[in-house]
Amino acid sequence: MKLFKIRGGVHPEDRKALAAGQAIEDLPMPALLHIPLQQHIGAPASPAVRRGQRVAKGDLLAQGQGVVSAPVHAPTSGRIMGVGSYPAHHASGLSVPTITLQPDGEDRWSDQIQGVADPFALEPDEIAERVARAGIVGLGGATFPAAIKLNLRKKYSLHTLVINGAECEPYLTCDDRLMREQAEAVIDGIRIMAHALGVARIVIGIENNKPEAQAAMTVAASADPNIRLARLPTRYPMGSEKHLVLALTGQETPARGLTADIGVVVHNPATAFAVHEALRFGYPLVRRVVTVTGRAISHPRNLRVPLGTKVQDLLDYCGGFKAEPARLISGGPMMGQPLPSTLVPMVKGSNGVLALTAEETNLGEPLACVRCGRCVTACPCGLVPLEMASYARVGELEKAVNIGLMDCIGCGACSYSCLSHIPLVQYFNYAKGEMATRGRAKQKQAETKRLIEQRAARIEAIQRAKRESMAARKREIDAKKTVEAEASVNAVRPVQLHLEEID
Repeated sequence: MKLFKIRGGVHPEDRKALAAGQAIEDLPMPALLHIPLQQHIGAPASPAVRRGQRVAKGDLLAQGQGVVSAPVHAPTSGRIMGVGSYPAHHASGLSVPTITLQPDGEDRWSDQIQGVADPFALEPDEIAERVARAGIVGLGGATFPAAIKLNLRKKYSLHTLVINGAECEPYLTCDDRLMREQAEAVIDGIRIMAHALGVARIVIGIENNKPEAQAAMTVAASADPNIRLARLPTRYPMGSEKHLVLALTGQETPARGLTADIGVVVHNPATAFAVHEALRFGYPLVRRVVTVTGRAISHPRNLRVPLGTKVQDLLDYCGGFKAEPARLISGGPMMGQPLPSTLVPMVKGSNGVLALTAEETNLGEPLACVRCGRCVTACPCGLVPLEMASYARVGELEKAVNIGLMDCIGCGACSYSCLSHIPLVQYFNYAKGEMATRGRAKQKQAETKRLIEQRAARIEAIQRAKRESMAARKREIDAKKTVEAEASVNAVRPVQLHLEEID
């Protein structure tokens, strides 16, 4: 398949060999599961259980709220120990609403779980509805509710489904192993999603450092002439959605637009596998494959993990640390986030836990920019990171926005390339966050002004109504007095006439 050139990118040492040879294992069920109600982009789910309640595997624990949200289900059978707050799987470590479940050891599925014999006989809306009820989100890390993407056919003219099997982040191998071991199930999920989207063309992109996955997926897809497999060059960030689509189709996604604008929808292999399980068997998303690796880990592994499992349980199963980690990261080393604690729970978007030694992190004290231009060469979006960083550093964020800040995908290629160890991507993330805060403050100010104006208008309307009512009342009284005066005059006049007659 012909591929198109994309700009920029870097070639970090992938270090996937640490875990790539390890088949997926099921992590033993932990003693407690802490299941956050916010495991997706959008509004948090609302609890549907109470303390002390017994639940079966797959039972609804929390219902999605709003247009962009996703429900949460029980990863196993057991008893609800509490509905409260627990530290989030996020760099901030802030507490979020969480349901604590004590497994009973039976791992018993709910009686309500039912699959579909032939998903291709269903209407697209019903497939999307089942995917929504299963709580499936994008498992590549974005955690956008998958059903919303499946419904894009209603708004856009779609023609292609792209499966992002690049897994370009160094160290991570969970998608690689899933495509190797569950290729037929992944292909089935892909075909179901294509049916729901109403597209005939399917392209699966897999980087060349995953030859076993390429071979397994080629065999599994051989019966469907609509599926093509693209062997991608090993280059970061090939897994960026917009850059992958550009490499496969030659079409560039509009700035701050969606790939759907050019007729393409992108999904992840793990998401496709979850769709397969939801449609064929009725299983909601209650577990996922996670890579636990890094040179500080005693035994790197790929684990199938119940959602809500503490990071510490994964580390213990992998033999703990064989060296003191300099950094613990959730996700890949390029775009992942520092873990605030090993007690935080695994969530739907958790695809990796990395324990990196000091040699692996290559941390250094930031130095002055030497204007070498390496960050410009590396940027896949054609931006000038050194200029954006200089504006962000002095607080001139509007100028940073004017030269492309909001087009930055936060891939970290610039930081990786920087000879001066300048934390460029951190500057950009700070600037984006600050701009979002300012935007919210501006919106709040505008909303406050609107409410004040509405209140003033209501008060003026009330006062005007009162004035009009008082004026009407006054006119009514005056009219009544006039009538009474006239009546009095008319009553006196006959008497006067009578007296005149007597005279």
